Amino acid sequence: MLNALVTLAAEPAGEEAHNPLLPAAYDIIWSAVCFVIIAVVVWRVALPRMAKLLDERSAAIEGNIAKADEAQRQAEAALEEYTAQLAEARREAGEIRESATQDGRKIVAEAKETAAAEAARITAGAHAQIEAERQTALVQLRSEVGTLAVDLAGNVIGETLTDDARANAVVDRFLAELEASEKAAK
Repeated sequence: MLNALVTLAAEPAGEEAHNPLLPAAYDIIWSAVCFVIIAVVVWRVALPRMAKLLDERSAAIEGNIAKADEAQRQAEAALEEYTAQLAEARREAGEIRESATQDGRKIVAEAKETAAAEAARITAGAHAQIEAERQTALVQLRSEVGTLAVDLAGNVIGETLTDDARANAVVDRFLAELEASEKAAK
């Protein structure tokens, strides 16, 4: 600033005073030419490249958005399919469980029937064996009682009873009377 004051004081008084805030005319003209050249270069070169770059970025962003939307649709479709498969698997598991329960009931019922049939067969066999043993014991008892009765009768009478047919008839009559008295007592 001091310099500007010194320069003003040194200028001749007859010349027109130059304003230090305004540039000279040749500076304004050359600045305007440079500005126009730079504006044309920016307008012709930089702006189209910037527009192209922005269009490419916009297309890339729109493509990514479309890809994301497609991926979202695929994810939703996969989720629906998974949910349907899960529901189907649960339904099949329920059917399998119900089938296994029914099979278990059938197996238990068959086992009970088999056990009941086996028990009935064993019981029938035991009854048959008991009846056979009873008949064997009855036959042995008749023969032993018959022999004892004949021997006792022979001792009472004092003679031996040698007629087997008569001795057997006496023994059979005695046992029949004994059975009849047993049945009447019941």
